[in-house]
Amino acid sequence: MPEPTKKTVSAFTKKPKNQTAEIGATVIFEAETEKPDVKVRWQRDSKDISSSYKYTISAEGNMHSLTINNIAQEDAVGYAVIAGVSKVKFELKIKESEVKGPQKAVSPDPAVAEPKSEEPKGTPSAPTESSAPDTSGTVSDGIAPEGLPEIHQPDTRQDLTGLFTEKPQSGEVNVGENITFVARVCGESLLKKPTVKWFKGKWMDLASKSGKHLQLKEHYDRNTKVYTFEMHIIAAKGNFAGAYRCEVSSKDKFDSCNFDLAVHEARTTDGFDIRTAFRRTSISAGGKKKMGEPGSSTDAGEDSGELDFSALLKKRDSFLKTGPRAVHVSTESEVDVWEILQKASPSEYEKIAFQHGITDLRGMLKRLKKMKKEEKKSAAFLRKLDPAYQVEKGHKIKMQIEVANPDAEVKWLKNGQEIHLTGSKYIFESVGNKRFLTINNCTLADDAAYTCMIGEEKTITELFVKEPPVLIVRNLEDQMVMKGERVEFECEVSEEGAQVKWEKDGVELTRDESFKYRFKKDGCKHVLIINDVTKEDCGHYRVKTNGGQSLAELMVQEKQLEVYQSIADLTVKAKDQAVFKCEVSDENVKGIWYKNGVEVKADARTHITHIGRIHKLTIDDVKPEDEGDYTFVPEGYAFNLSAKLNFLEVKIDFVPRQDPPKIHLDCMGRTAESTILVVAGNKLRLDVPITGDPAPIVVWTKGEKVLTDSDGHVHVESTKGHCIFTIEGAERQDEGVYSVIVRNPAGEDTADINVKVVDVPDPPEAPRILSVGEDSCIVQWDPPLFDGGQPVIGYVLERKKKKSYRWMRLNFDPYKETTYEAKRMIEGVAYEMRVYAVNAIGMSRPSAASQPFVPVAPTSEPTGLCVEDISDTTISLKWRAPERIGSAELEGYGVEYCKEGSDEWIPAFKGLTERTSVIIRDLPTGEKMQFRVRAYNMAGPSPAATLQQAVTIREIMQRPKIWVPRNLRQTLIKKVGEMINLVIPFQGKPRPQVTWTKNDEPLDPKQVSIRNSDTDTILFIRRSERKDSGKYDVQVQIENVEDRASVNIQIVDLPGPPQNLKVIDVWGFNVALEWKPPKDNGNCDITGYTIQKADKKTMEWYTVFEHYRRTNCVVSDLIMGNEYVFRVYAINMVGLSPEPCLSKDSAYIQKTGIVYKPPSYKEHDFSEAPKFTHPLVSRSVIAGYSATLSCSVRGIPKPKITWYKNKMDITNEAKYRMFSNQGVLTLEIRKPCPFDGGVYMCKAINDSGEDIVECKLEVRHRE
Repeated sequence: MPEPTKKTVSAFTKKPKNQTAEIGATVIFEAETEKPDVKVRWQRDSKDISSSYKYTISAEGNMHSLTINNIAQEDAVGYAVIAGVSKVKFELKIKESEVKGPQKAVSPDPAVAEPKSEEPKGTPSAPTESSAPDTSGTVSDGIAPEGLPEIHQPDTRQDLTGLFTEKPQSGEVNVGENITFVARVCGESLLKKPTVKWFKGKWMDLASKSGKHLQLKEHYDRNTKVYTFEMHIIAAKGNFAGAYRCEVSSKDKFDSCNFDLAVHEARTTDGFDIRTAFRRTSISAGGKKKMGEPGSSTDAGEDSGELDFSALLKKRDSFLKTGPRAVHVSTESEVDVWEILQKASPSEYEKIAFQHGITDLRGMLKRLKKMKKEEKKSAAFLRKLDPAYQVEKGHKIKMQIEVANPDAEVKWLKNGQEIHLTGSKYIFESVGNKRFLTINNCTLADDAAYTCMIGEEKTITELFVKEPPVLIVRNLEDQMVMKGERVEFECEVSEEGAQVKWEKDGVELTRDESFKYRFKKDGCKHVLIINDVTKEDCGHYRVKTNGGQSLAELMVQEKQLEVYQSIADLTVKAKDQAVFKCEVSDENVKGIWYKNGVEVKADARTHITHIGRIHKLTIDDVKPEDEGDYTFVPEGYAFNLSAKLNFLEVKIDFVPRQDPPKIHLDCMGRTAESTILVVAGNKLRLDVPITGDPAPIVVWTKGEKVLTDSDGHVHVESTKGHCIFTIEGAERQDEGVYSVIVRNPAGEDTADINVKVVDVPDPPEAPRILSVGEDSCIVQWDPPLFDGGQPVIGYVLERKKKKSYRWMRLNFDPYKETTYEAKRMIEGVAYEMRVYAVNAIGMSRPSAASQPFVPVAPTSEPTGLCVEDISDTTISLKWRAPERIGSAELEGYGVEYCKEGSDEWIPAFKGLTERTSVIIRDLPTGEKMQFRVRAYNMAGPSPAATLQQAVTIREIMQRPKIWVPRNLRQTLIKKVGEMINLVIPFQGKPRPQVTWTKNDEPLDPKQVSIRNSDTDTILFIRRSERKDSGKYDVQVQIENVEDRASVNIQIVDLPGPPQNLKVIDVWGFNVALEWKPPKDNGNCDITGYTIQKADKKTMEWYTVFEHYRRTNCVVSDLIMGNEYVFRVYAINMVGLSPEPCLSKDSAYIQKTGIVYKPPSYKEHDFSEAPKFTHPLVSRSVIAGYSATLSCSVRGIPKPKITWYKNKMDITNEAKYRMFSNQGVLTLEIRKPCPFDGGVYMCKAINDSGEDIVECKLEVRHRE
């Protein structure tokens, strides 16, 4: 568990406050610290500020100030002042300067322009109506629309973590104006063109809505490899407002972005002519509606157009207001005038029109009449589902319908699948004619389309489950830590398991990006852990949810290392010991010793020790060459400790003499023309011995330039008997010939030294991938531009997976060529390659990574290539997909052909086709042609699939043949008024001539339509009649060859009523009826009759028989004293006859006396012989413990029970007790002994018989 954060006391007694200033002004922020000597830092957007012409920083005692001069718009950001561990944040806001002149706008009508001086104070200026409707705003530019307050300006910051390089942003537009949404996708890492879809709301795909008001465009920039997708909304309407979504997908990658469009209605002014809002819409020549021109009459005739009252009524309230109104966020309740009109009587139409401001009553009545005609009532539903429902996640929703038939069975479906009762998730209720579907504990999986069906009728709705936003309950806190410590940012959200996103300075942190960050989730708590923080980890860390965000800053400070004892200068004699000693505050800190900038290595004379906080450098047997500057540098800290070692020489006076100077280069094993090699970055020190008396003067030159002691990293110095030439950190420009000249009064000497600086080679350019295979690729690169002064002896290659950070070396010995085949890769995985150049000095830095590539192999050849059809100039080919496609996506097929005997293959069409069949046209008639098909993917074409032999381009004669469908081989029966559509396929080449006849006579073209094609013929009758019955013959003929077929059609109708219904006889409660069949049977057999009766008092009809086949019947169970009449309907396969046949006579049921005679019944014999339903069970018991034997018996009357032991009656023995309870018999043996063992029998006897059951009892001795 991390330690709790300690509450620190602020170092400030006065803190700077937020200020607001105008552009061009100067603002001063002041802060007062508690102590006068505290060091204060000022920051702008977490970056330190230094004094400049823009910023003035001053400090006097404990008062500190920051002055910002000539304020601009970009200065409106966050600032901070830091003192010790205290940090205070404040902001600078820019106040917009007032516009002195009116905004420029062009209006088509001067009366529409409203003077700005008449606007009430405090009201934001509304955008004036523009005369040019095509002045579109491009939302992707990220510019806030004018006239919006700062808090309503769209957030143009982009979170580019997916495929989008630029996302479409939310925007606003006035009615009638244009707006463009732009999305950009980088195509460098995509193998195929991405697919982009635009949606409105949740499901509406806008691709099908392109037209006058919506246009979708796209283009590709080959230089930047960026795809640009645009959605143009032209002449925006109020109903265009709402939420939109853009989705982009490419193979296994996907990204989406949501944005909103708000549509504002133009403000009206005092001089606004209300008649312009009621202009009619006229029908143009093209069939499209357009608004009438200004000045056109609104009182034209009936053909002048219609007035869209529904739109005008919704706009009526906006005409009375002065400010713009976003259509999609309006909360005012709108009166549905059409609902009022539909319920009102015609006499009230004029009153309603006056109340709601309708000026054209005739147009209103015409539109209302059309609406009433369009209404279609449902026979099954009295009330359907609402168009949509919305519910919050975790809540329940109840959907309701009303059915016409209370006994109707309804079926509920979800996305087309029937819903079954499972647990308490769904509840089906039926109350009268109402049906309810309740969904409990709604989740995102319940967001779907729901259907309620009754028979073939259905009603559909959509359920939208709204996920509540995840709020941040506890925010992140700013932290200041020391370098190397562990940091934990912790926040708490409102919902367990919620998804959050962590960002650093606007860049999302992911596990794939760096192993430095760890993410921990514990219920509602989310923690970001950063181990071993460094200065690079400083910045702003943000956690985001779909309902909020929290920001905190991380500041990392270097650890302060205190020096308890520094090293001191030493002066020692020859053969003495020199000891440099220092002590620091941290005993874990290591360090490095340097002499004259060169690291000191331990040897026999030099000892380096580190014990606790003390570091020592000991030099034994000091020599003159040990003299110099010694430095100790602690690791990880930007300071050092320095001291000088002076060598004390014993001077001996001698008599000077003059010797000419001499340079002794040969004493070092080099000649005067020697070339000295030095590796770049290393130190070169030449100690050249010289002699001469008096001591000569030494001059070093390079070309014409004389080198001095202070010439940067190249410097020279002279000592007694030596001249020293040093290059600190040799560079490439240090190459050349250096000359040394020594002079004294006795003469001079010169020598040339050629210095050559060698280095590792420059990195090669990024390698190129020439080709790829199933598990390999061929890579090529160019040699480096500079070989480092040494020849390149080879190259080392590395590869890695694109999403990995680990490079794997492919060769350990230098590879001499510049083309390499890399193997053993995984097909379908993206890789990158890089190259190192190697010379005698070492290995260069790596080259830039190659473009990502995927090892893939071509597919196998397509299968089943064959000729499907052929004519004089065309051929139709078909084939099947390759058996092996591999991991790469199949791009398509290429088809080629050539003449027999030629090797010149000609593409049949440009590009590739995704279909597995193709028709090749414009081929030479009579030529023998060969065809082949190849499949293409990323790796290129597959082996070709070729026809087994060449094909002659000539149509083949095919005998005509009619294929009568199975359902037409028997009589086709249709009802009167139904549509008849017969499709008769046939074959034959060339195209045969088709002829239809009915009953050997030509068809009437007014009643029957015939349509013919190359492969079938269609007979179509829109509304069939009885006269259309008959035999239809079809004939196909090619020259003298023909084929015929017949189709019988029977058109059936309802039958006529039966005839002559008579009452034949009446007796008791029975009536005999008789009738004759109908004259018209409806062109089909009569299948039965329906007989109904009615009491003459009520005349309510009740069905007696249905589907009765005979023409006479007896109606029974009539009520005496009532008089009845009867009627009969005829039934055929179509249904009941429209009219019944009524009986001319009635039948009266006479009342008669009736004497009740009770029935006699024979008394039932319930006696039953005894029978044991459960037998005795043999047992083994222990002596001394009472035991029981049980069985059950059944018998009527109750049987007499007798118990026996070894066939001896034991009824009267005191050792035994017998029980009988509801047929269960129990024998208790009190404390049995071994003598009581034996065979026990139970016998049951009554008058009907007897039954016996027995068992064995074993009595064991007690152990």
